[in-house]
Order: sequence, then C-alpha cells, then structure tokens
Amino acid sequence: MRVGIVTIPRDPPPGKTMIEQVTALARKVEDLGFHGLWITDAFARGRPTLDPYTLLGALCAVTSRIELGTCVVQVPIRHPVEHAHRAQTVNLLSNGRLRLGVGTGSTKHDFDAVQADYETRFKVLPGMLADMQKVWAGEPVHGPALSVWPGTEGGPPVMLGAWRSQRWINLAASLQGWIASGIHSTWEDVDIGLKMYRAAGGKRAIVANIFADFRPNPAPTVVNRHLTISLICSQAEARERLKRLEQMGIDDALVVVPFDDPDQLEIIRGLI
Repeated sequence: MRVGIVTIPRDPPPGKTMIEQVTALARKVEDLGFHGLWITDAFARGRPTLDPYTLLGALCAVTSRIELGTCVVQVPIRHPVEHAHRAQTVNLLSNGRLRLGVGTGSTKHDFDAVQADYETRFKVLPGMLADMQKVWAGEPVHGPALSVWPGTEGGPPVMLGAWRSQRWINLAASLQGWIASGIHSTWEDVDIGLKMYRAAGGKRAIVANIFADFRPNPAPTVVNRHLTISLICSQAEARERLKRLEQMGIDDALVVVPFDDPDQLEIIRGLI
C-alpha cells in the first residue's frame, strides 16, 4: 500500500511565510519517499484557505517525482471548461503528475458563496466531468474548442470521491480511481465500498484525509466531528490501522499531517 500526505494549510509558524512553509513541506514529502502530496478544497468555512490549483502550481516548481493531487476538488461550483483549463495547466507544469480527485462537494456555504445550486450537485456532476473530458480531448463544449497542450491530451487521471452507493461506485470504476473519506466513512463503509468497487472493475482505491497527530496533546482538527478512521493515537496503534487498510486491499492511504508540525512526517515514514 502506498502512503501519500495531505496538507491543509493554516497559519504558518512564527518567522515563516506561507510559501516557505508549503514548499518546505513539499520538499520533505518528496525527500522522505512518500508517494504524493494532496490538497483539499474549501473556501467558505469561516477560516482562510488556499486555492488548490494555485497551491499545486507552486508545488510543481519544488518537486519532480511525487504525485500532486486533490482530495477532492468540488466540481459543481466551477464552470467545467474553465475548470478543465486550470487542471490542464497544473498537469502540464507538473509533467503529468496531477491526480485529480473530484467530488460533488458537501458544504452548502461553499455553494452559496459562488451562487451555485447545492441541491443539484449530484445531478450535474457526471455531465460536468464529461464536459471536462471533452476539453482535454480538444473537442468543443459550448463554443470553440480549447487548444490542448502537447503531452496533456486526455487530461489527468480522475478519481471520484464518493459514498458507497452503487451509482457512484460504478462511475468511479469508469474513471481512474475511487476515493473514500477518512472523515466521513467508517471501516465498514470502506470495506463494503471496496468490494463493490472491485466487482465493478475498479482499479485504484484510496482512503483520503486520514488525520494523524502523535503529540501528547493533539491539536483540534479542522473538522469538528469524531473521526472513525484516523491516526490520532499511539504509533503502535497507527501501524496496526495502516496494516488493516492494506489487508482490506486499499491501494493508497492519504494521511493529513499537522501543518505546524511537519516533523511528524518522519514518524509516519517510520511506521511504513
């Protein structure tokens, strides 16, 4: 099982700028041999956040081997043609290392902030993804086709962040991956969803946003809820939980490391 890292930027430590903190983190993730660095997507949650594509663009310049992904970007709050263009840009700048985790979004505030319809998000997602794929193929959607940069034809691998319903599992299996949530899913959810996904022919299965914190007094997470799948525990227990995911057949575990304590990356590296 591969292990990637998720970062959720917050205030950088005293004496550090945001760009210094995020680029140092990215270099460390690559130097320690993790498989990738993934970014979340939120902007109307009552705290400052960063645009995922702008942040990934900066990380392209300081890494060369690791995957750079989103887990997950909210598709229905963006115009699919412009969205596809932004993703194509990062895919080009990263030399094909972008892994595009996508989803419907689950927070109404984000939709309200950009006047998007929260109630139709499930209905519009498949069509928006199809439009994005047309853009990457050089096909017109609403007007003239966008030119595709050589080397980015077909777009990045797309992984769907979704619940374990048959409809969404089938859509994930038709793409390049399924992303289950360590925030919202139980162990049983992941196990059942994984079996459904494999039965539908799905290949890459990921559990994302597995929060980790090994300090004696862990800091509050950005989500105010109980986490069933997390590494906020002893190192011995964390090793067992990662082993459990691997034995279930999960291909990738994406672990959220405290933004203010990147040294915990070395602990996670030791666990695996």
